[in-house]
Amino acid sequence: MEENERNSLEKIILAGIGAITKTAETAGDLLEDLVKKGELTVEQGKALNEELKHGIKESVSNATQTVQSSAVSKFVDNMDRLTPEELATIRAKMDAMESEKD
Repeated sequence: MEENERNSLEKIILAGIGAITKTAETAGDLLEDLVKKGELTVEQGKALNEELKHGIKESVSNATQTVQSSAVSKFVDNMDRLTPEELATIRAKMDAMESEKD
């Protein structure tokens, strides 16, 4: 994967995580406002906040897995463009990783 593509992919991941974080902050503020106005009890607000945090963690995890899968697929699709030296480096790295697992 080219450096430019890697940088673009990193920016996309960070933008997605930033958007999720901003949404969580906004939702948390909304919950606090509702509690202050008496429309929700403190306990209901805490419960909703915990559900929101869990949902955000799950969304970030799913987004990260999707991006990683996409990056791996793109890398594999472009392997035919690698030089023999680059392929040898990848093979050596894979061999080292397999040895570490044993």
